[in-house]
Amino acid sequence: MICDVLIIKDGLPLLSKSFSNSSNVKNMFSEIDNLIMVSGFFSALNSFSNSFESLGCISELKMDNSNLKLSFLRDPHVPELIFLATFDSDSDVKSVKSFLKKISTLFFEKFDINQIAKWNGKLDSFKSFENIIEECMNENETVKHTQQNTKAFDWLTSFETVDIVKTEEELEVSTPDPEFYNFIPCFEGSGSKIINPKNYLTGDTSYKVYDKIDGKKTINQITKELDNLDQTKVYNICKNLVKMGFISFN
Repeated sequence: MICDVLIIKDGLPLLSKSFSNSSNVKNMFSEIDNLIMVSGFFSALNSFSNSFESLGCISELKMDNSNLKLSFLRDPHVPELIFLATFDSDSDVKSVKSFLKKISTLFFEKFDINQIAKWNGKLDSFKSFENIIEECMNENETVKHTQQNTKAFDWLTSFETVDIVKTEEELEVSTPDPEFYNFIPCFEGSGSKIINPKNYLTGDTSYKVYDKIDGKKTINQITKELDNLDQTKVYNICKNLVKMGFISFN
């Protein structure tokens, strides 16, 4: 996770927002004296790299005595302004860089360059921006949880595929028209139809089945409208939607 966001201007901390209770992070960023020293240090590092064009800009550092890493972003609008984030080893570097880019874009949308240039060094001058950083952090966590849930669902669906194969083999020696052929899938509540199926289902077949559900068509009718797709597969996709609480069988 991202532990801290720090915005530095001219070697001074313009804004600091912490999301971690880690003692290592507290020692580095919670005390104002430490915060000023840290800001000056990282500003000096970037100035040093600017002195040698062949080296390029410093974009990432690793702290040896902890699992913390630091990612930097310098916006071209104000070269002396540095956006910095600390994050742990479980975080994806690309996601952190994307987060910093988003923060910098929103910062320049809220404050014009003249406001930033005339900053008097007080830490509370841009304090209102902390709420925006927190909103971005919450959005990141929501996206992360959604991706994790999708992966878990894909894993469960892989076992469901095995069940489908077994059911098809059983159907070859059983009745040709099982009872579920006449089941009618219906949406639960008024809002279920507006969900984005791509957040919960996998594969084009699942999306097509979802789009055919209208509370009137049977499993068999939906199958025929989808070029005679296997009824059992349609039924199993609908069963997954039932398990997630989006539909029921009439």
